[in-house]
Amino acid sequence: MKRPIRLPFLVAVALLAAGSVPVAAAHTRVRTPEPLGVTTTAPVSAENARVGVLVRGGVHYCTASVVNSEGRDLIVTAAHCLTGSGSGGIEFVPGYRDGRAPYGTWTVARTYVGDGWKGREDEDSDVAFARVVSRGGEEVEDVVGGNRLVAGAGLSPVGEAVTVVGYPRARETPVSCTNISTAYGGSQQRIECPGYSGGTSGSPWIDARGRVVGVLGGFQQGGATDDVSYSVVLGGEVAALYGEATSG
Repeated sequence: MKRPIRLPFLVAVALLAAGSVPVAAAHTRVRTPEPLGVTTTAPVSAENARVGVLVRGGVHYCTASVVNSEGRDLIVTAAHCLTGSGSGGIEFVPGYRDGRAPYGTWTVARTYVGDGWKGREDEDSDVAFARVVSRGGEEVEDVVGGNRLVAGAGLSPVGEAVTVVGYPRARETPVSCTNISTAYGGSQQRIECPGYSGGTSGSPWIDARGRVVGVLGGFQQGGATDDVSYSVVLGGEVAALYGEATSG
């Protein structure tokens, strides 16, 4: 299970359519590396700067990423990263590396968690959004950009290559791995990539067109082992929640 684990932390730190939710294009493409299923340190890049850590009480505990929105202030993560005791006082640090916050620290102002998770912690509802406070008149998407989120009824990346970028508990740099996603039941997807331990919950699953098509979480809050990770298939429930977050 990709449960939060306490670590030393060095930094003080839209649009709903009936069938799908395409967001403004990210204008980037992700090349599929070879071989598949190999985890490496994620390189410094404009795309990877959109992924960062969530911090609460000085603790680095989950991963999140910036997604396109009209307000340019929205991040996506796993629902279990934004709920529970002490769920307030959360900050987002995009592009975090080696104790530094190269793009600043952004305070979470409001969270959006679906009823399925709030009511019963339904593993098929383990996706959430948060809006962050602007800094110096700029929104987070103005600074690092955002990826397009794709969600809606009948949409699934199963069988396609996806890249998962996230922050394991034992590292001060993010890791990246690309592999083919496979189905797990009717509402989840899985990927085999080593080294995705505590702290990687909320990591975005990015397809070859630069779109977020999954979020590490779901079954067993992301998986009971470091080598297999899960995500909810981003269906109608996530599309509706995204619509609420963008219009809120």
